[in-house]
Amino acid sequence: MRIILALLLTLIPFTTPAQDVVNVGYFKNATYQLVQGSTYKNGYLYNANGRKKMLRVVTLDWPPYIGQALCNKGWVFQFAIALLTEQDYPVYIEFLPWARAVRDTETGKADILMPEYYIEDSAPSDYITGKTRREVLALSNSFPGGEIGFLKRKGDKDRFDGNLSSLKGQKIGVVRGYQNTPEFDAMMDNGEFVIVEAVDDLQLVKLLVAKRVDLIIGDPKVLRFTVNYSDLSKSEKVKLLSNIENESKPIKYNHLYFALSKKTAQWRQVLDDINKSLYQFSNRGETQRIIDMGNLECF
Repeated sequence: MRIILALLLTLIPFTTPAQDVVNVGYFKNATYQLVQGSTYKNGYLYNANGRKKMLRVVTLDWPPYIGQALCNKGWVFQFAIALLTEQDYPVYIEFLPWARAVRDTETGKADILMPEYYIEDSAPSDYITGKTRREVLALSNSFPGGEIGFLKRKGDKDRFDGNLSSLKGQKIGVVRGYQNTPEFDAMMDNGEFVIVEAVDDLQLVKLLVAKRVDLIIGDPKVLRFTVNYSDLSKSEKVKLLSNIENESKPIKYNHLYFALSKKTAQWRQVLDDINKSLYQFSNRGETQRIIDMGNLECF
């Protein structure tokens, strides 16, 4: 009974009503910089009068990091806009299903995909025949992310002993187009697991509870937030949340990255500018302040 009550408490809404536009603020030289946004096409436009080329950034609903209906659209949204407008880029940012966001960036329709996990050199592109993802995308330096691990059904014995070889032949759910860890993705591409693909994190959790897979892989915090963030009824959310639990051993901590399309004009300069801002924000404590403010203001 206490478990059910605890789960019900977690179902208290943590989002504000979806806003058309949110402003972005950050500190530079102890001075608060306010970046105002506006609706634009199918997304949002910031720093419209910036002197550099407009960047089209594609992202996804991935709570608690980023989401259209999250308070202030999540700290990663605030962070990305601050980083790019600091370098005087106009930024058009759009929320898309992840597979389409990946496709648009790999084919050059979008300039930046974020947030992305590390992409190993051998990972094949799903959209550019005969190319790896690293041949068509360039990764920025890293910024803070979260843990990645396996979730199992409540009460099941652990299957993962800390070595991915212990899972050979297991039926594992993944979200199509997601990077997980280099080792897992390499073994997956080599056919060492039985893989069932989901279109998003919510469907992934449903696959596990419905016993269509043995395990699912992802950021446990994201998977649980996604259930809470969904349009499911409270009873459906309780059913899903009460029937999943983490495997005892996580896989690793995953940093996040910006992935730049190499079809973007002057992509190397854009990459240099992003890395410059990443260093400056981290060095002056602004990265952590934005993360902390996201927690303080919105939870």
